[in-house]
Amino acid sequence: MRFERSSGILIHITSLPSPYGIGDMGPEAYNFVDFLAAAGQRYWQLLPLSPTRNESGNSPYSSPSAFAGNVLLISPEGLLQAGFLSQEDLPHAGKFKNNKVNFPEVIQFKKEILDKAFVRWKSKNKSKEYIDFCEHNKDWLHDYALYMALRTACQNKSWDQWPEDLAQRQLKALKQAAEDLSDIIEKEKFLQYLFFKQWEKLRDYAHSQGIHMIGDVPFYVNFDSTDCWAHTEMFKLNEAFEPVSVSGVPPDFFSETGQLWGTPVYDWDVMQEDHYRWWFSRLRQNLALFDLVRLDHFRAFSAFWEIPAGEETAMNGQWATTPGHDFFHHLKGLFPSMPFIAEDLGTIDQAVHDLRDQFELPGMRVLQYAFGDDMRENPFVPHNHIPNSIVYTGTHDNATLRGWYKLISEKERTNLHLYLGKELSDSTVADSLHRLALQSVAGIAVIPMQDILNLDEQHIMNRPGTSFGNWEWRMLPGQTKNALANHLQELNEIYGRLIKK
Repeated sequence: MRFERSSGILIHITSLPSPYGIGDMGPEAYNFVDFLAAAGQRYWQLLPLSPTRNESGNSPYSSPSAFAGNVLLISPEGLLQAGFLSQEDLPHAGKFKNNKVNFPEVIQFKKEILDKAFVRWKSKNKSKEYIDFCEHNKDWLHDYALYMALRTACQNKSWDQWPEDLAQRQLKALKQAAEDLSDIIEKEKFLQYLFFKQWEKLRDYAHSQGIHMIGDVPFYVNFDSTDCWAHTEMFKLNEAFEPVSVSGVPPDFFSETGQLWGTPVYDWDVMQEDHYRWWFSRLRQNLALFDLVRLDHFRAFSAFWEIPAGEETAMNGQWATTPGHDFFHHLKGLFPSMPFIAEDLGTIDQAVHDLRDQFELPGMRVLQYAFGDDMRENPFVPHNHIPNSIVYTGTHDNATLRGWYKLISEKERTNLHLYLGKELSDSTVADSLHRLALQSVAGIAVIPMQDILNLDEQHIMNRPGTSFGNWEWRMLPGQTKNALANHLQELNEIYGRLIKK
């Protein structure tokens, strides 16, 4: 794709204000779209909208489904407006804290109101819109609803610990389970219908205001997921449905033992035989949600780090090649404009660059990585940026700029000051790097909301390598003021990123 020179803001929908403990697809999401438009932005970048689990730290990158939506994002106000709730069903203002998501509390509350909404919906005739939704999404929806129902019936155990006939998806057992659990299955389908209906309405409103959505697709999926249970042939599993090898990344400067992610790896030979049907369905699903899609861990489309199952670290893995060129050749046939962003961070070799460049995918340029010893040749430093790229001050995995500035080495701090020609402090670094990103020749500049608000390290979204306390940050009500919108629009005007309507 070729981008008009423009900018956007990175904030996950869970981080928006709302009266119900978590950002959702309610009024504050529409208010944020209005803020983006008033601020002269073109893009709203989000994290994956997939379902999350409390036992997985509520990470949007660790989901039971690559296709379903996160029902915690369903707006109570939207349910009230649709007649599925009454005002008495909703708590009084002030029950939930504003500054962080308390996931156990939110999960319990949303379950209660969604159960009430289902009971009221069930008393009515099914709408044609609902029936059409189920038909349109039949390739994944029934498997997902059945998986969720079975997991509940099996005391939330992983699918490989279910009765053998269900784990092996024997048709007679699945048919019986579908009959026995029909009410739970219907509820799961209804909740997905609500999610996609509310998202479609929000997305259409964003488009009406000139705002486009950037989404994110994780590379791997969990072992305990609908996708692995329903498509065991796509993964490297043994006859007992145990992973033969798992995912991770090799040892590097940041970790002497590498990172052991533990998700099953794909059997690309099998995927290639059916022309990557599951992958392309997954990407088609995301392009129905978003205008651009970021391909997380892009380097694994070239080669991935494969670790024998049972290893305690990632040290004894090896690189295994992926048919990336064939994959993207077929993908381009389906989506000629190739509306994808390559997350080309981490351990990158020339083969990854070649794959990205052959299909003209924009890569990422993160300013927090720009000021080390190799500053002259560093691809992240602004003088080495290219138009077909997206510049970020940081990502959801990075500290805020204020926090980063406190942590960097004296050498990096000196290089940063030399590059900008002035001394900085932790209170001024966010504004300076925001301007530096906007000055870049990169087609799109994306700034995390925490950096726009000049927040300190306590407001980080995710600390990689940690399991708890992540994904909780929320913006406070009233922080998107008119003065801030005017300031952001002025910056875009100065640096040529304001798109005239």
